[in-house]
Amino acid sequence: MKVLISGSSGLVGSALCQRLEAEPDCEIVRLVRKQSPDTQQTSIVWNPSEGQLEPQAFDGIDAVIHLGGVNIAGKRWSPEVKQKIFNSRFQSTSLLASQLATLEQKPSVFLCASAVGFYGDRGEERLDEYSPRGEGFLADVCQAWEQATQPACDAGIRVVNMRFGMILDRKGGALGQMLTPFKMGVGGRLGSGNQYWSWIALPDVINALQFCLNHTELAGPVNFVAPDEVTNLEFTKTLGKVLSRPTCLPVPAWGVKTAFGEMGQELMLTSARVVPKKLTEAGFQFQYPQLEDAFRSVL
Repeated sequence: MKVLISGSSGLVGSALCQRLEAEPDCEIVRLVRKQSPDTQQTSIVWNPSEGQLEPQAFDGIDAVIHLGGVNIAGKRWSPEVKQKIFNSRFQSTSLLASQLATLEQKPSVFLCASAVGFYGDRGEERLDEYSPRGEGFLADVCQAWEQATQPACDAGIRVVNMRFGMILDRKGGALGQMLTPFKMGVGGRLGSGNQYWSWIALPDVINALQFCLNHTELAGPVNFVAPDEVTNLEFTKTLGKVLSRPTCLPVPAWGVKTAFGEMGQELMLTSARVVPKKLTEAGFQFQYPQLEDAFRSVL
């Protein structure tokens, strides 16, 4: 299999490339913003904001995996930052999907990142891939992001919209940012702590990606979340237990909103109780279905 990957230097992309490079029958081509001496033989430069992507990027490609996008938690959300978050996802996906649709020899599958932010703030409601979208900035972004893949779908390519939950890894993502205060013993629940946080361990993300590549019955939105449904309070207590640290310093909701604004509201206080219905029904086996086991592995 020859796979074209964007976002190969990110948390998921770097782990995925490492896994696929170990496969004897897999070849990787990276879409990059800048060429580097280390990867110039296996990478192609593109510029989604300018609509630049050379057709030869798709030569002999069997699958396309799109993981690019500006970090949603990198900066406080100003109007300019929100526009960059939106554009980085919509423009790049639109460019890929539109070019894929015109190819004479099309890849069989297009896996495109999305997020459980699609569902918005839904309290204790259990959400699967057939649940309607919610409200909020992230819901707007995810809906546009997924709709941008439609030209590829219309052209007969199998499209999977990977709705990622919080990805657990000690080297990056949300957990990477939490570790320092929790190790210092100053961690605690956020707001009421009753909001559901949907999560998945990084190894299971990579396993599920490979599973989606190989299982042709999977198409459309697929929730990349573990089956263990936990609240922020349960998440906090479990992390403290694994680190052997107290978690007795809660941050009130007003403190989260004051410090992080709209970003804090949507990323930390919103409740999304998401379940992996499609993966489970297709027979996917999670390596780390329980939060404590996932923490002990990735930490």
